[in-house]
Amino acid sequence: MQILIQLSLSLVGGLLMSRLAKRLNLPAVTAYLITGLLLGPYCLGGLNLLELGFNTPQEVSSLDIISQVALGFIAFTIGNEFRLEQLKHMGRQAITVGILQAVITTILVDIALVAVHFINPGLISISSAITLGAIAAATAPAATLMVVRQYKADGPLTKLLLLVVAIDDAVGLVLFSASFGVAVALESGTISLMTVLVEPLVEITLSLVLGAFAGWLLYRVEKYFHSRSKRLSISIGFVLLTVGLSMADFHVAGVHCGFSLLLVCMMTGTVFCNICDFSEELMNRVDGWTAPLFVLFFVLSGAELNLKILSNPVVLLIGVVYIISRSLGKYVGAYSSCAMTQCSDKIKKHLGITLLPQAGVALGMALTAQQLADGEVVRSVVLFSVLVYELVGPTLTKRSLIAAGEIQVEGKTSARKQNTPKAPLQKL
Repeated sequence: MQILIQLSLSLVGGLLMSRLAKRLNLPAVTAYLITGLLLGPYCLGGLNLLELGFNTPQEVSSLDIISQVALGFIAFTIGNEFRLEQLKHMGRQAITVGILQAVITTILVDIALVAVHFINPGLISISSAITLGAIAAATAPAATLMVVRQYKADGPLTKLLLLVVAIDDAVGLVLFSASFGVAVALESGTISLMTVLVEPLVEITLSLVLGAFAGWLLYRVEKYFHSRSKRLSISIGFVLLTVGLSMADFHVAGVHCGFSLLLVCMMTGTVFCNICDFSEELMNRVDGWTAPLFVLFFVLSGAELNLKILSNPVVLLIGVVYIISRSLGKYVGAYSSCAMTQCSDKIKKHLGITLLPQAGVALGMALTAQQLADGEVVRSVVLFSVLVYELVGPTLTKRSLIAAGEIQVEGKTSARKQNTPKAPLQKL
């Protein structure tokens, strides 16, 4: 009973809050996050009023399966952007920008936090500083996708943004594994090439292979059905299957083998959309089915935001340095890499701002980083940055897309009705 009431409140409360957000010109995703924050254990939920809301963090974490499934569908949808026609026009640019902006962000955050260490070694260790630098590279695809979908954003910036966000997961995984391996080596005095280089490459390879096979198998199975509803059901079943399989991990010859949920589901969507001639229509139907799932995902994400970390001055100080240096890194990295690949001025100016949201992937990395001597500081700083970025990031993304001319400003008519697909794709 309690779970059903909580889910009902999350859905209805989030949607009602989105009406208020619209009046304030805020994206719906911000309204969902604020709803979760209010219903969460660190706000109204902690008051234990008639069992309304989430009374404890454990109640929120017990619904993690919903968040995992939602991330799977988000990744599957983003994979649909990797169509061959699109990759021919901007594949090189997306890969270059995706790699360089992540590397530049990591370097700038490393420099800023290592400087903090030398100024006051008691605040943060070098191992934690370089680990946070790698975590800074990660970008949350969920908030970005929701803003794009809500306002039907379309254009060169939007298309490049979705590709870069997808590539960012693989780049971030490699950077984190390498940095965390170095951090562990600094604390233990020994370095392992297995954890620094081999295991992240194995994880990426296994994820891409599993996703490619799932995408091909989905196409083969879909061919046996002609009913739209049955094809939709098969697609949903396959995404659930890939989410489940991506949670598996095992050891082979001493090598830890695992999967990245985002990479597996993205690759499934990519292969499926490129070999299936009816994939576009099917993806539109999947988008409609997942709407309430995404509302729950963001409300639960908001409920996880821990307000208690705001009482720790050390976390706030390091968090502010982290947020400023990461934001600068994303902007400078995106601007310079876009200039290098000859993107338009609008893309150079606005892409970096749209890459600021940070959430699930970064939190997963922070959980791993807790193995460090002061790993709790790393986790707290990431929690603080997620609190800031998730509440502010969607609005900044929306404004950047409006400034780039890829979202029409809402007036008397909804922007979702005004924005229609533009002319055939042109080179950036």
